[in-house]
Amino acid sequence: MGVFASTEDPGSTGHEQVVFCQDTQSGLKAIIGIYSTALGPALGGTRFYPYASEQEALADVLDLSRGMAYKNALAGLDLGGGKAVIWGDPEQIKSEALLRAYGRFVESLGGRYYTACDVGTYVADMDVIARETRYVTGRSVEHGGAGDSSILTAWGVFQGMRAAAEHVWGSPTLSGRRVGVAGLGKVGKYLTGHLLGDGAEVVATDVNPKALEWVRATHPQVELVDDSAALIASDIDVYAPCALGGALNDDTVPVLRAKVVAGAANNQLAHPGIEKVLADRGILYTPDYVVNAGGVIQVADEIEGFNFERAKLRATQIYDTTREILRLADAEGVPPAVAADRLAERRMAEVGRLRTIHLR
Repeated sequence: MGVFASTEDPGSTGHEQVVFCQDTQSGLKAIIGIYSTALGPALGGTRFYPYASEQEALADVLDLSRGMAYKNALAGLDLGGGKAVIWGDPEQIKSEALLRAYGRFVESLGGRYYTACDVGTYVADMDVIARETRYVTGRSVEHGGAGDSSILTAWGVFQGMRAAAEHVWGSPTLSGRRVGVAGLGKVGKYLTGHLLGDGAEVVATDVNPKALEWVRATHPQVELVDDSAALIASDIDVYAPCALGGALNDDTVPVLRAKVVAGAANNQLAHPGIEKVLADRGILYTPDYVVNAGGVIQVADEIEGFNFERAKLRATQIYDTTREILRLADAEGVPPAVAADRLAERRMAEVGRLRTIHLR
């Protein structure tokens, strides 16, 4: 299957641009996907991951960049959607030379794409990349950046979860609810803190022994289970996928006991149609790209000069956005994922159309 075939997406305009980048000496193999610049320059993080194949890497960047376009649209940002992946094990091949080579490729796009952190990349990496390009966010505080974007990602997920709780149980709180957190990494650990502070019971899992050690030491009241399968099948009110995508699939959804799904992972639905299966089972799914937008709100704020309180206020509005999507879903008789898509597509079309008005 060729690249043009890969980017065909019924019902959409498809990707604007896909760039393959290689620097053999440093070992860099990267793909940058730009889904849309209708609202402005594309913004999305760089994922550094040991994909099984080039085709798997391409599929991931296409899915993620499309998701970023919808996420940025619903977050109210004047930014389009893009994403990048670096193919390889960051523990083995990440180096200054590789990151700077990648930065040169980002710079070569002339501002069509802004990068930031994602799985396998960190604030320190963005500072290295920024030595070669102006188009990078998620930088360290020492370099005028926002620092760790997972702080507001977790805050936004918590706000979306509150809106879902209000929709299902009548009150915007997780107090007394049992929440299953799958993944105690950059976002999951902050989300756990918010949930405990709100009076929720938390049961969690992670594949990383260090993450489990952290939660035992920091929050000993959290119940730990062996794996995600055990978590999904356990007696929980809310399921929060906070690791990699595809958590909601043909195997997990039939055994899921939660009434609400709200988590930080991208692309949680394994394939189209899963959102309907969730709805048929009476499970309220809050679209991932709505509730996990706090991080992109945080790094986008850097572009105009970072102010944490302003960024947190914008991330808090995820509560209102989620409420509106759930209201629209009920009014139109569609799953929340469909309602969210419609809102995002409407904004991209309506605001993007204005860019056809010629300016001198």
